[in-house]
Amino acid sequence: MAGAHQPNLLNVDWSKIPPPVDDGAARHLRGMHLPDITLSATHGPHVSLVRLPGRTVLYAYPRTGTPGEVGLVDDWDMIPGARGCTPQSCAFRDHFADLKTAGASHVFGLSTQPTDYQREMAQRLHLPFPVLSDAALMLTHAAKLPTMQIADTVLLRRMALIIDDGVISHVFYPVFPPDRNAGDVLQWLQHNRRRP
Repeated sequence: MAGAHQPNLLNVDWSKIPPPVDDGAARHLRGMHLPDITLSATHGPHVSLVRLPGRTVLYAYPRTGTPGEVGLVDDWDMIPGARGCTPQSCAFRDHFADLKTAGASHVFGLSTQPTDYQREMAQRLHLPFPVLSDAALMLTHAAKLPTMQIADTVLLRRMALIIDDGVISHVFYPVFPPDRNAGDVLQWLQHNRRRP
């Protein structure tokens, strides 16, 4: 089915969007020592999350759209957990300084879209942090991250991970509404500071 043109990517009435349900697909992640897989980034060097010292905030999303582009499918908004990648990314942008103050050494976005596509989005939205690409699905498969398949495309389900020295210490899943995810992560960081 051919996709429809994306409406405004930021103005969303979340009461009309079906929320995702907790399908248990992220239960195994807490306590996981991440695999040593290197991912390309929208800016800066390639990144292996397990090699990063300190506390990392990683939020994952299915795919961002470009204003006016044709979506993957006509009923994208009605797929639970699909809509809201741009509002989620903008919220992490807006809370970036606060996340750092609350103890995040690193902040990243993550999707299965290619880096060139992500780079356009990161520049358009003025993201102050890199977005990582798992287009080859290496991390997705190795860590068994929750996914959905739409129009023959494997997409990550929306989630956020707190990673301490390469080990996942907290999981936000499912995430809804997406634009509140960064605020929820910030609140968790403020109440769960690492001891020096």
